[in-house]
Formats: sequence, structure tokens, C-alpha cells
Amino acid sequence: MTATDDRPIATTPPAAPSTPRPSRDGQRGWFGQLLLRLHFSAGLFVGPFILIAALSGAVYALGPTIEQGLYRHELTAPSAAAAKPLAEQIDAAQAYIDRHHPDDTLAAVRPAPELGATTRVMYAEAGLMESQNRAVFIDPGTAEVRGDLLVYGTSGALPFRTWVDTLHRSLFLGDVGRLYSETAASWLGVVSLAGLGLWLARIRKTRAKRDMVRPARRVRGYRRTFSWHASTGVWLLLGALFLSATGITWSQYGGANVDQLRAALSWGTPTLDTALPDAGAAPARGAHAAHHAPAAAAGAGSASVTPAEFDDVLTAAEHANIHSSEVQITPPTSADQAWTVAEIKRSYPTAVNSVAIDPRDMSVVSETDFDTYSLPAKLARWGIDTHMGTMWGLPNQILLFVTALGIAVMVVFGYVMWWQRRPTGGRVGRAPAADALAKAPWWGSGLVAVGAIVIGAFLPALGVTLLAFVVADVLLTSRSRPPRATPTPPGR
Repeated sequence: MTATDDRPIATTPPAAPSTPRPSRDGQRGWFGQLLLRLHFSAGLFVGPFILIAALSGAVYALGPTIEQGLYRHELTAPSAAAAKPLAEQIDAAQAYIDRHHPDDTLAAVRPAPELGATTRVMYAEAGLMESQNRAVFIDPGTAEVRGDLLVYGTSGALPFRTWVDTLHRSLFLGDVGRLYSETAASWLGVVSLAGLGLWLARIRKTRAKRDMVRPARRVRGYRRTFSWHASTGVWLLLGALFLSATGITWSQYGGANVDQLRAALSWGTPTLDTALPDAGAAPARGAHAAHHAPAAAAGAGSASVTPAEFDDVLTAAEHANIHSSEVQITPPTSADQAWTVAEIKRSYPTAVNSVAIDPRDMSVVSETDFDTYSLPAKLARWGIDTHMGTMWGLPNQILLFVTALGIAVMVVFGYVMWWQRRPTGGRVGRAPAADALAKAPWWGSGLVAVGAIVIGAFLPALGVTLLAFVVADVLLTSRSRPPRATPTPPGR
């Protein structure tokens, strides 16, 4: 082109300022990336714990109904006759125990709650788990022995539910195994909340919003699996958070801290005082104590009890605040303690009143009344019973089963997504970038670290693993970051 040419001189347009592109997961900023990294890492490494807890929990939820079929012979009484006195039923159970388990000692009695049900006469036996007894099942109308089974806890779980409960709670590894269930319960809540944050960010940006609330049918591969994962997760969110919170309440370390917090705020469950006034005085037994003397059995401690006293104590309790037909009568373990009668009805409406009875004159020593519980104490009771499937009956059990099974499926979807996102020719899936904290401002990374420490003080299993995640994330980022190039001095 000549100097006299009047055509405009072509110039290269200035480059447009580069703008940060969203990551492949649609997240902008360090916090969204941190949520994604947290959700991914927890799902990958804690997923097996959550999967086992969910599958065993699904079976346990149906446990009460399953046991009604498995142990129908022991649980049902064919006789339609009026119930005999508890003393006669205990005599029959004691005769059976003397023949088959002579070293067992009478521990408690649960009278038949309704026509067609059996009475449970429970015995302490060496070698059993804590809170486990051998129960002899008696037809109350005929005093016939229907069989004996090991029972566990206040819920009266029979062998099937006890086995599933032990698997669910500790993997049969004792206190060490309980760390698994505490870790699973703690991280289930974290993974669910992190997933909610990712879901909210994604649904704001995507055009196919309905694919975030119901599975997409017109896509394939990773997008289809993601749609199932996201839509299933949002429907299960409340159930997952509920199971996480209630599961923590009776975990080994976090549960102990919850108990301390409730006690500090006066939210604890009232306890029954069983100490007898003037315990040094010689006790005079009830009016019928002399009857059935040959069948007298030693209690769990040094106190000696007779079968007739169970009838007297139950009558005295019914004149106090015991109104439910589902009760447990427990003799004292020593001469200076009272008998206790406790309601054990865990379905709604809840009946968990209890009373302590002085065997010398059948007077009330102390009592607890569920109506006077604080609201947090009531919520804790209802939450635990709902988690265990004893509240609300079969509908609750089915809902728990579906929720737990859905959580297990969510874990599987997560692993499928990880596999589907592997690089071409790769054997494992890709992980989100591990530099979220490196991109965070100082106050952001500081808040994450402080939060992990605070959480760790209250929920140790979660706090330790969360802090380990933060440290590992920082170390991985620093090692994988390429070294900065040294600037070339001018003139060279």
C-alpha cells in the first residue's frame, strides 16, 4: 500500500479482556469450588460408611414388622382366657429357667399389653451384651411357656433386630466400630448440605430446571446419571438431615457432647430417684409376699424378691401415674433401692412415665411424667423413636426404608458419575480441582479452618476428618502448583 492510498489501514483489533470461565461443574469462585471438592471427597472416601449405614438402616427400619412374622410363636398367645396373676406366670417362667438356664436371675417383667400377646419374664445371664436379657414368653391366660429368646434394650429388640442394630451401629467391632457409624452420621449431614449448595447454584444457571427436580429422560451418560443424583438428592434432603441429626444423638463422642449440652441447658430427660428413705429399717414385704415362696428368685443384686410382689408393685404404680398397658416392672438390685415401673410405649402418643415404689408399704418414692418434659427433651424422645421405626408404626417404617434405600442409591450414583468422568483411556474418574483454599481470601480459608476446629470440639469424628481434608487440600495444591518463572532482566 502506498502513502497516497486513502484506504484505511487495517489494524488488529485489541484482544478482548479475558473473563474467568466457569469450571466444568458450573461453579464460580472459591467457595463453590470448595463445596464441590468437599462434596466429592466426602462422597468418595466416606461413601462406603454411608452406604453400609444406609443399607443396614433400611433393613432395621422394617425390623419391628419383620420380627412380628419371624417370632410369631413366641409373641402371640393362643389363649383367650383372662390373664392369670403375674405371680403364676413368673412361677411358670422360673420353672422353665431352673431346667434350662439355672444360673440366670430374674431381672424384669413385661406384662402382656393386650389380648393375644405374651408376657415377657426377663432374666439376667452371664455373657450377654449390656442391656440384653433372656426373655421367657408366657401365655398369660394359661401360663404356658411359648419359648425363650434374647431381647435387647428398652425397645425389646429380638435376635433379628439386635443383629441388624449391631451391624448398623458398630459393624460388630465394639467401641472402635462405633466410630464408623458416628463418621457416617456426621458426614451425611455435611454431604447433604454441600449438595444442596451445589444444587442451588446449578439450578439458577441451567435452563433445564426440571431436570434438577426429576430425572432427565432425553440425555445419556454422565448427564443422565447427574440428573438422577441431583433430583433424588433434593427430595431426600430433609430425611437425610433428620437421620444425620438423630443418629448423632446417641453416637459415642458426639452423642456424649449432645447430652452435656442438654444437661447444661436443662433440656435433659428427668431421671427417677430409686433411693429408699430410711433404708436401714427392716423392710416389710407386701401383703402377698409370703405366697409362692418356693419360686422366689434373686434379683440382679443382693435384694431378694418374690413373684407376688410384681402384682403388688404394678397395682401401686397404676394408682400413681402409670396408665399404659406397655410397662416394664424392675425389682431393686439392692435392699436400699425401690422397685421401678416404667411405661415403654414408643409409638404415638408416647407413654414413658415412670414411678419408683417402696416395697415396704407400696408408697411412691418418686415419679417422672412425660407431660412435664421440656420441649427439647420431648423432641429428642420423638426423634430417636422415629429414627428407630417405633414411632408412627408401619407408615413411618416404610418412609424410613425408602429414605435409607434412596441414600444408598445416591452413593452409587456418585461413584457412577466419578467413573463416567474419567479422562479418555483413564481407569479412574477425575476429581474437582484441589485449589479452592488457595484461591480463597485469607478470611475465607481462616473461617474454614476455625469452623473445622469448632465442629471438631463438638463432633470429634467429623471435625478430625474435616480438618484432615482441609490440610490435605492445601498440601495437594501446593505440591501440584508449577513453580513461578523467574523474570528475565531487561537487556538480556
